[in-house]
Amino acid sequence: MFTILQEILEYQFLQNALWASVLVSVAAGIVGSYITSRRMVFLSGGITHASFGGIGIAYYFGINPVMGALVFAILSAFGIEALANRKTVREDSAIGILWAFGMAIGIIFVFLTPGYAPNLMNFLFGSILTVTQSDLLMLLALDVILIALFWLFFNPILFISFDPEFAQTQKVPVKVVQYILTALMAAAIVLSIRVVGIILLISLFSIPPATANFFTKTFKGMILWSIAISLIGTFVGLLASYRVNIPSGAAIIVVFVVMFALAKLVSYTTMRVRIRTENNKLHQA
Repeated sequence: MFTILQEILEYQFLQNALWASVLVSVAAGIVGSYITSRRMVFLSGGITHASFGGIGIAYYFGINPVMGALVFAILSAFGIEALANRKTVREDSAIGILWAFGMAIGIIFVFLTPGYAPNLMNFLFGSILTVTQSDLLMLLALDVILIALFWLFFNPILFISFDPEFAQTQKVPVKVVQYILTALMAAAIVLSIRVVGIILLISLFSIPPATANFFTKTFKGMILWSIAISLIGTFVGLLASYRVNIPSGAAIIVVFVVMFALAKLVSYTTMRVRIRTENNKLHQA
């Protein structure tokens, strides 16, 4: 392990990958807890795949694909929120429509782009080793905004996450906060694409919070546990991908699933032991 860390610290692109794993874990832990609490996992998947439309358009016009994906993802997220709030279209239908539309637009523009799009596979399947200094700066800025927002407005966000109707009775501007958080969610999704790719990204924002639920029942605890689980999973996955020479995104998700299974096993075993202990106490009484 120590030898691998020494090797990683010798190369700039591996240092970037290591920092990216830390910064993405913070964003995924915070945003993933909000997504899970609001039962918006399917929405995050829709935004993820819709962002491919922005990538295709950006390739066609020769601009930064990340910026194209960011704009397209935020607009798609706002569109889903607007349609869902007006009750004119069911939320799952709106997500499905924009999901398919974004992917279709992306495929068309990539096809129309002259030449070959060399980095396209990195966006689909992830490649944390391709993270640049500018990507790290954007992730750092996102983390600072998320931490500051959740620190200053934790109670309003908590109310909105679990009971928007109650939040309205507390004079919380629910719609405004929801749109702000939706924009930040879209930004977190897009800036995390290089880590695990569009195909697997939904797992990055859903598995750590699901695992955290085995250890805590509070929103704050879920955020902290999700960040810790994300940090461990991305770090171990990065080391495994480097050691075995396998795709980093897939390795990270496999580690997440193993951690979830172990947490489930520990939780189940602990519950069985507690039930058995309580039954023994009742029999002795």
